[in-house]
Amino acid sequence: MSIRKIIYIVTAVMATFWTARAQDGTAYNYLNIPTSSHAYALGGVNISVVDDDINLYEQNPALLGPEVDMQAGVGYMRYLGSSNFMSARFAKEAGEHAAWSAGITYFGYGSMRGMDQTGAETGSFNVSDIAFSGMYSHDFNDRLRGGINMKFLYSNYEQYNAFAIAADLGINYYNPDKDLSLSAVVKNLGGQVKRFEDHYDRLPWDVQLGYSQSLKGGPFRVSITAHGLTKWHLPYYKLKDSNDTHSELVKEDKFMSNLFRHLIFGLDYAPSDKFYVALGYNHKTKTDMATFARNFISGFSMGAGLKSSKFRVGVAMAQPHTGGFTFMVNLSTNIYEF
Repeated sequence: MSIRKIIYIVTAVMATFWTARAQDGTAYNYLNIPTSSHAYALGGVNISVVDDDINLYEQNPALLGPEVDMQAGVGYMRYLGSSNFMSARFAKEAGEHAAWSAGITYFGYGSMRGMDQTGAETGSFNVSDIAFSGMYSHDFNDRLRGGINMKFLYSNYEQYNAFAIAADLGINYYNPDKDLSLSAVVKNLGGQVKRFEDHYDRLPWDVQLGYSQSLKGGPFRVSITAHGLTKWHLPYYKLKDSNDTHSELVKEDKFMSNLFRHLIFGLDYAPSDKFYVALGYNHKTKTDMATFARNFISGFSMGAGLKSSKFRVGVAMAQPHTGGFTFMVNLSTNIYEF
């Protein structure tokens, strides 16, 4: 099986994920998959929620801070088909105004059948991606923080392998008096150091803006995240007759369609710092599934989190289309508690 065919298969799996913003020639769309169940529940991308959850910081390195000293977390996601994703991360303070973190994420796509040029089977093989990351953040003042996340990416597709380096740059403004958080992130800057073959695969770099704020007098917090800001037009195709799966496809590229395909909406209900319920809506997911077997809940996601004296657990789930139920769970703790 050729490397381009393998890349196509893996990219096709990733393309169904609601945060995937595929660019021509990229084989790294797994970088758009969150390792945080909280972010997953809020629509798949959230760079502005301020919380002492180590699994959340891969969304924006500027959310990391010394307040999570000695915190460790792990995550697991059951995705479409036989795909499974696992992650682990550790954080440590670096003085009163800085922190660092190290993590690893494994993306396994299951077993595939190998074939030669004649179509004869050559046996099965596994396809996987691994991302090693190192993160650092620093406070500019008591409300403004910046951060960087360096990622070292290794891909193993049958007998082919590749290596790439990427960086995320983030900044966050947080006003605790108003529980107002504003963020900006540039993600996946970098490129391949070692290619699969002669073909160059770009990283899915992106610019994102985020807003989160608690509503006055209640336990609700709203979030709005703008993503895919490297280009305005995000057209998609839909069935001319939604009741006929064989009807012709028509292109949708209107102003309001493009606007909402750039936006993700999230809502948290947190009656205390020990518990939350989250709901998200990603219009891009909804419309990306316009030609597939989507249902009413396509584009929606939900989850919940619970914090005890020693552990914190979070779960999230979504069903992008009728044949694709996905589930994620996070577990974290502070080593000082033991």
